Amino acid sequence: MMKIDDQLISRLENLARLQLSATEKEGLKTDLTNILGMVEKLQELDVEDVEPLVYLNEAVNRQREDLISNQVDREAALRNAPDQDGTFFRVPKVIDL
Repeated sequence: MMKIDDQLISRLENLARLQLSATEKEGLKTDLTNILGMVEKLQELDVEDVEPLVYLNEAVNRQREDLISNQVDREAALRNAPDQDGTFFRVPKVIDL
C-alpha cells in the first residue's frame, strides 16, 4: 500500500494551492490512509464473473419527438431588437482580442 507521509501531504497542499494547519494535515493523512485502505480491500474482491455495470436500473429513457413549435419569424423578432442590421441582432462587443 502507498505510504501517506508528510512529503506527499506537502506536495498535495502545493498542487491544490492550499495552506493547511498541522491539525488539518494530520486529518488529511488519516483520511487518505483510510481511503487507500478501502481501495486495497476492494482489490481483494473476485469480480471475474461479474459483468460491467452499464445502467443502474432497467428503466428506459423515453424521449419525446423533437417538434418545432411556437416559432417567431425573423422580421418579428428583429422588430423588438434594440439594435439589429436587418438579418442579425447586434450586441456590444464582449471579448477584446
